[in-house]
Amino acid sequence: MKLKFFIAALVIVFAGTIFVFKNSNGGNVMAESKSNKKVLVAYFSASGTTAKVADRLSKAIGADLFEIKPAQPYTSADLDWTNKKSRSSVEMDDRNSRPAIANKVADMSKYDVVFVGFPIWWYREPSIIDTFMESYDFSGKQVVPFATSGGSGMGDSGSIMQKLAPNAKVDSGKRFSSGVSEKDLQDWASKWL
Repeated sequence: MKLKFFIAALVIVFAGTIFVFKNSNGGNVMAESKSNKKVLVAYFSASGTTAKVADRLSKAIGADLFEIKPAQPYTSADLDWTNKKSRSSVEMDDRNSRPAIANKVADMSKYDVVFVGFPIWWYREPSIIDTFMESYDFSGKQVVPFATSGGSGMGDSGSIMQKLAPNAKVDSGKRFSSGVSEKDLQDWASKWL
């Protein structure tokens, strides 16, 4: 009888420990335990909108987070899309433009899946994302673009990124609103985890 009581007490303690762990970890226990894949969420954000979505995504799926920082930060004048001579307009008009990146992923080889986030500029990924895609060997990796935009779709971003990383499998990606929930991001990302 004492043995049955002891076993029952152990089961209750174990179940309680899992519940506390799950709740203290943002409810991501299932996402983290379903996959042995190492996942990175890399993003470029000009105004902070993409940064917030990338942060939510990394928390939702238990991934490492990396900000793609331009060597020369963008000013408000640089981002003035109505000015054909603004830095972003000039970069986006030249498909060979490759803005320099200030930082590097320490060890890209350890990642199996890389989510790449960015704002939509001129109906595609910003040129700094092209720099990022050409800076690493994505061979054998799954690359999943995601973007933020007030209304523009992904355009040709996925196919452009596939050409820049021909030995990777690059998905067509998805655009999200700034208010997308962690749950929606987790549900979307789960098919690659």
